[in-house]
Amino acid sequence: MKFLLFIFISIVTCSSYAQTAITLEECYNLVTKNYPLAKQTQLLENQYQLDAEAIAATKLPQLNLDAQATYQSDVIEIPISSVDPLNKDQYRATLSANQLIYNGGLTNASLHLKSAQLKTKQKQIEVSLYQLKQQINQLYFSILLAQESELLLKAKQSQLEAKLKEVVSGIKYGVILPASDNVLKAELLKISQQFIELKSNKKALIETLSSLINKPLPSSTLFQNPSIETQLQDDLNRPELELFQLKKEEIAQSETLISKQNAPQLSGFATGGYGNPGLNMLDNSFQTFYTVGVKLNWNVFDWNSKKKQRQSLAINKEIVDTETETFKLNTKIELNKQQEEIEKIQAIITSDKAIINLRKEVLQTADSQLKNGVITSSDYITELTNLYEDENTLVRHKIELQLAKANYNIIKGQ
Repeated sequence: MKFLLFIFISIVTCSSYAQTAITLEECYNLVTKNYPLAKQTQLLENQYQLDAEAIAATKLPQLNLDAQATYQSDVIEIPISSVDPLNKDQYRATLSANQLIYNGGLTNASLHLKSAQLKTKQKQIEVSLYQLKQQINQLYFSILLAQESELLLKAKQSQLEAKLKEVVSGIKYGVILPASDNVLKAELLKISQQFIELKSNKKALIETLSSLINKPLPSSTLFQNPSIETQLQDDLNRPELELFQLKKEEIAQSETLISKQNAPQLSGFATGGYGNPGLNMLDNSFQTFYTVGVKLNWNVFDWNSKKKQRQSLAINKEIVDTETETFKLNTKIELNKQQEEIEKIQAIITSDKAIINLRKEVLQTADSQLKNGVITSSDYITELTNLYEDENTLVRHKIELQLAKANYNIIKGQ
């Protein structure tokens, strides 16, 4: 029974651990899915469906019901005694049906334009969400830096606690000067203060990230250190480039719609009614009546309105081309800067490692000197702190390198 209970607790513990771990890629996916702006993608889809149904409805018969009652001050009179004069009060109710037969493809062109507009708007949302990834990078790697700094501080704390035991033993046997342990105790108190500050900053960063991705993240969440690789090349795969292309396609659909607006429109109509008088104006009685026919409407001259609209669209297309060129140029400049940043940090890391190796040798010498009473605890703490700060600098530079690579990939669209 105890064995089964142990297994159950182990499973629960592992599950809890898995739930409190998160990766950079998960943060990307969550912000894309949960950020409030993402809801607009489906809203736009719903709006398009309604607009498309409304446009498609123009192909269906259009029904109109009219009714009127009038009184005229005068009516037409025929000077024949056998013909009754018309009534001055007249009544009429009609039901008309109009059916579009041909409009040169205007309806389909309108649907295609709406579809192009939908794709453009949805891609714009994707671009806005994509741009949040750099903000995710900044928060995630700042948290990662705090997490790694906390581990380094714990290592320093453990080393000082072990050294404190040695110093206390040395004082007891008269090898080390009295009160040397107080220096170490004071340093351990400073470390406690640094833990408080680190945890506070980390908590604030986690809360900001949690709000951005809309997922609860406890302060104990483990942020996994990603392994990021970059391919230093000029090929861009940014969603903005797709957005520019969709804008041009939308312009092309607008041009098609304008050309269809000049096409003749043919429709059929039928009207049935009941009134007094009916179609026979000389019969003063309520009658049923109907009319059927076809109607052609063709705007043969529009004072070059459509031509000017097409010229305006051509200018819009040139504007999109210049926006595309500007975006590519600025993005390549950013990539070059980021590449230089990566190379600079890599060189600094190499130097950091050399410095740390030297600091470790110095600390080993100081450790031996402290045991033999040659130096004081303050001198030892100075060398230990120097090593800790250099190790912390190395960790920061490694995190900065990962951040620079992550930003490079985001800028490139990798």
